[in-house]
Amino acid sequence: MIHRFAALCTCVVLTFVSPSAFAKPPNFLVIMVDDLGYSDLGCYGSEIDTPNLDSLAMNGLRFTQFYNTARCWPSRAALLTGYYAQQVRRDAFPGLPDGKRGDRPEWARLLPEVLSQAGYRSYHSGKWHLDGMPIETGFHRSYLLRDQGRFFNPHVHWLDDERLPAIKKGTSYYGTTVIADHAVRCLQEHAGSQSEKPFFHYLAFTAPHFPLHALPKDIAKYKDRYHQGWDKIREERWQRIKEMGLVSADLSEVEEEIGPPYHFPDHLKILGDGEVNRPVPWNSLTPEQKKFQADKMALHAAMIDRVDQEIGRVLKQLKKMKAFEETLILFLSDNGASAEIMVRSDGHDPAATPGSAESYLCLGPGWSTACNTPFRRHKTWTHEGGCATPFIAHWPNVIKEKGSLRKTPAHVIDIAPTLIELAKTERFKDWNGKPVPAPPGKSLTSLFQQDAAVHDRTLWWSHEANHAIRKGDWKAVISGDDAEWELYNLETDRTETSNIASANPDKLAELKREWTSMRDKFYRDATGKQHIK
Repeated sequence: MIHRFAALCTCVVLTFVSPSAFAKPPNFLVIMVDDLGYSDLGCYGSEIDTPNLDSLAMNGLRFTQFYNTARCWPSRAALLTGYYAQQVRRDAFPGLPDGKRGDRPEWARLLPEVLSQAGYRSYHSGKWHLDGMPIETGFHRSYLLRDQGRFFNPHVHWLDDERLPAIKKGTSYYGTTVIADHAVRCLQEHAGSQSEKPFFHYLAFTAPHFPLHALPKDIAKYKDRYHQGWDKIREERWQRIKEMGLVSADLSEVEEEIGPPYHFPDHLKILGDGEVNRPVPWNSLTPEQKKFQADKMALHAAMIDRVDQEIGRVLKQLKKMKAFEETLILFLSDNGASAEIMVRSDGHDPAATPGSAESYLCLGPGWSTACNTPFRRHKTWTHEGGCATPFIAHWPNVIKEKGSLRKTPAHVIDIAPTLIELAKTERFKDWNGKPVPAPPGKSLTSLFQQDAAVHDRTLWWSHEANHAIRKGDWKAVISGDDAEWELYNLETDRTETSNIASANPDKLAELKREWTSMRDKFYRDATGKQHIK
């Protein structure tokens, strides 16, 4: 049986149109979701209904080797600055303020400030997770939903940098819908009074990040879909991924010993006997555990389905204001699906309806393993399951090879230089009389026309005790302070199933030296000091 997306998508090669051929810079809509797995969209192999995103992919491009930083706040810093998070003091380095989430250097300006040089209006809707506030850093309008733990009744949210009252339980508020509401209003306002100017809209959904809070009508759609279990879902997704040509490799083995990255035993007691903190075989679960786990995945699917529905409303507004054809739309996730299990905010009532405001459930490693198919590990890890993201690019005025794949490796640091180039402006090369470090990102504009061969560009990761480096098709990765570096050739082993470190000691040593060299450079960029502590 042909998957619904594959049946619709036919690759047609037409005459290339250079982005530079357009005198008028495009609008930009950058959509980032939170904790979405590599295979969580229909166009990346999922059984979840995502028709709006599937349509963008069918009429645009899907990147098969696009990367994030493996964690939420570093990815957001990289997106809005074009630098690795460590370069701009937004992830861990010894001696930086509070160890991991310091204030950016003064020279590390955000995209809106750069784009304003070309006359852009900038809007933000949703999650922030950066230092500073949106309006003070260059956005013209903003709705900031900081409360990660309450989709129905947030206590902490802002409109245009002014704090709003807490939302009480029992209202019609639902975070994903309200974020889209704000995006639509910004676009309506732009069409009404700023239509002569291009816009940059950063649409940052908090879903499907835990807690698994979803609308009843969306949950109902998936209530019986996941009783077959995560083993079966993972295998079905893998078959569709292969049919689509997204990944050519062996399916990685399930790592049954790998659980949540942070262990909260008291929280497991609150969640009860249905919770499972390891990706064990589905048939080894009790009937209670199977029902509990199937319900959780139904919530995760419902949250993604709702994100897609709300994206559809935003796309409808773009079409209504006749801006759809001239808007570059980019979609990605900040990291892979999460294996975390915890209870925060208002706590968890075991008697509450799953997905309601009184519940606090997390996806966990069983389903996270399935959502990150075909890769290993999860959010926070720098194996492919933690740092590979779906990435869709849609721009009807330029992308003519509709439905095609792009297999060239790219990274979230590449988004800022792409937008800056297309806006026909330049980044700040000095600030307050001092030179600004050259950013590591590369513009993606050439890839909108045709794929490129994998070259020796180096990509770098570091988060907590998880580090990695990719140069060409070679990737070295390590997880844990006491672990040993692993080595993979991603040309033949994208799923990191065969560690060839012992057979290639010289290549591993080369990559480790380069990882250290880049770390030291980023430390100098961040601190102005020559030597890391």
